[in-house]
Amino acid sequence: MAQQRRVQLSTQHPTSTACVLGTELSLDVCGSAPKGAVTFQVQGTPGVKLYVVHETQSVKLPSSMGHWPLAAGTEVLLTMDTLSKDVGDEKVRISYFGEASGMPMGRAMLYLTCVEVSLEADTSRSGAVSRTLLDKETWTWGPDGHGAILLVNCDRDDPQAETLDNRDTAVRSYNGTAASHTENPPFPNYFFSPPLSYTSFHPPDLKDMSQMVLRTRGPRTIFTGHRLVLHVDYGDADKVGVFYSGNSMALEEYKHVLGGSKLDYTIKPARHQDESIFYVEGLAFPDVGFSGLVAFHVTLLESPEKGLLEIPIFTDTVVFRVAPWIMTPNTAAPLEVFVCRWVLDGWPHPFQSWIRSHIYDFLFASVEENEDFVSAVRSLAETVKCPLTICPLRENNNDRWIQDEVEFGYVQAPHKTFPVVFDSPRDRDLKDFPIKRILGPDFGYVARKAPEGASSLDSFGNLEVSPPVTAQGKEYPLGRILIGSSFPRFGGRRMAKAVKDFLMAQRVQAPVELFSDWLQVGHVDEFLSFVPAPDRKGFRLLLASPSCCYQLLKQKQEEGFGEAAMFEGLEKEPKVTINEILANKGLQKFNNYVQSCINWNRDILKRALGLAEKDIVDIPQLFHGDVTQGAEAFFPNMVNMLVLGKHLGIPKPFGPLVGGHCCLEQRVRALLEPLGLSCTFIDDFYSYHKYSGEVHCGTNVRRKPFDFKWWHLVP
Repeated sequence: MAQQRRVQLSTQHPTSTACVLGTELSLDVCGSAPKGAVTFQVQGTPGVKLYVVHETQSVKLPSSMGHWPLAAGTEVLLTMDTLSKDVGDEKVRISYFGEASGMPMGRAMLYLTCVEVSLEADTSRSGAVSRTLLDKETWTWGPDGHGAILLVNCDRDDPQAETLDNRDTAVRSYNGTAASHTENPPFPNYFFSPPLSYTSFHPPDLKDMSQMVLRTRGPRTIFTGHRLVLHVDYGDADKVGVFYSGNSMALEEYKHVLGGSKLDYTIKPARHQDESIFYVEGLAFPDVGFSGLVAFHVTLLESPEKGLLEIPIFTDTVVFRVAPWIMTPNTAAPLEVFVCRWVLDGWPHPFQSWIRSHIYDFLFASVEENEDFVSAVRSLAETVKCPLTICPLRENNNDRWIQDEVEFGYVQAPHKTFPVVFDSPRDRDLKDFPIKRILGPDFGYVARKAPEGASSLDSFGNLEVSPPVTAQGKEYPLGRILIGSSFPRFGGRRMAKAVKDFLMAQRVQAPVELFSDWLQVGHVDEFLSFVPAPDRKGFRLLLASPSCCYQLLKQKQEEGFGEAAMFEGLEKEPKVTINEILANKGLQKFNNYVQSCINWNRDILKRALGLAEKDIVDIPQLFHGDVTQGAEAFFPNMVNMLVLGKHLGIPKPFGPLVGGHCCLEQRVRALLEPLGLSCTFIDDFYSYHKYSGEVHCGTNVRRKPFDFKWWHLVP
């Protein structure tokens, strides 16, 4: 339905107004009628289409039918579909008649100027702004949906800048200036380049933003008596920033005109240019109290007599949705692997600091404890031709748990995609790593804090995402986020409300809560993982299984290998035979409890992810501990693995040797290699396992985004 505006007329003096293309004017013929008038006649110039709506008629009728009775509810409607060449070049005359129907008792003249005022964005999601008949004031999901998309401008295009791009009011390029803009920036383009039409003439910071185009056509002198104002609702102003350079392409001419404390901006249309291009950045991700939807308006104000306030005569609106942060699953192709170097614990802290600042490079080889682990991870990364980034001691301060500190994801709009690292509230010695080493051009950053104090469940080993699934008739093409919590018991640890609320608000990967507080550390990656598979759903869910492990050990005992011992080759570890493990009733009772906790999660995962038993692989694993302190892996936890495509880096379990081979490794190979997977067992016993973590905890991976576009989803 066309936007309609009521216009007051007068028989005492002519009235002038602007008619915006595509709108409808309703003329108040009764309000301006002289006393005694009973009928009226409407006439207009060729550029005006006139209709009369009478109370006895329910449809619009052409106005050329002569005199019309002047009755309550009668109105004249007009539209214009051709732009004016001059101000007031189209006219409407209304003549009023009395009972005698002779000469008119009075006339009301209306001078019209047809102009175009239109606020446009990429509502068709094609990657470019174009004219469209789509409803710009609504935003809809799905493959046939419409609505513009904003990226949170959370990268740092100028490496010398002190803050993220969305925390300043400047437009930046890779070296902080526009003059040296190049199509081959020094920082790698992580996913893909935007269309050339969008990138060729814009500094990198602008490429992170979405275009919003104001089109104004018609006689330029009409804007002498009218004002165009771009504005944003008060509640949305702190979620967006808008930049504008007028007619200039120079970087330094781009000014911050809207957002924050700036709620409106007066636009002066250029004399010889129909389009004004604005660049819009998101400042905040969807979260509690912010759905992600932001509306921008352009209003045409008409100036009445001097001393009176301006009158709004037309408003156009366009709605954007801020793109969500999206996680990638283990089954996605790896793009970059991260690992930390670290040294022996127990050194006096000042001594560690002195080594890092003075003779770090000289002594590093002699004090590094995880050299073999780093080499094994490097070898695995080289196998899949994936770059390895090593966080050195001077940057990690002996904090090895890089999986717990950050989670890699991405944001996406039709014109651009870039990775964004999510920094956990954990904030231990790796807390500066994502800011100093990861944040940069086309690599964004987001963080959430835990004001109530962070627990172990706020580390991101407790944050995983499934591959795409369909469950209970609903599709989850971007998978579902998995987080650990304390239910079904009360009073335990839970993920920080700020983190959980953030994940829920993204909407596209509907989180599932699992029970993980039974573990001493409490992370979901201690009992589950996903690996790619060539059949069924395209993946398998791996679950740690004490019962599977006991079955294997009993089988080996029956085969005559009861005296085969765990931890052969580890000089510091007492050897425990299969017979001793099976005879330990306390250990078996505790693992029965652990198995019941995993079974609870198994049932949740089957329902939430739409899995059948054939989609699940049980990995033999034992735990020890007690109900009060929580469970830990009895031997290196093989589920806590590094997944790089079909190549798996699995913690070496040091299981009983049967026929010269570790029976635990043999069982895992028998389970996974038929799926086309390659198993590499990595010794992490003293470098990670003894500190309550494994291979997955000590590594991290940035992965390829989903091919599926999130806006095609129906939440």
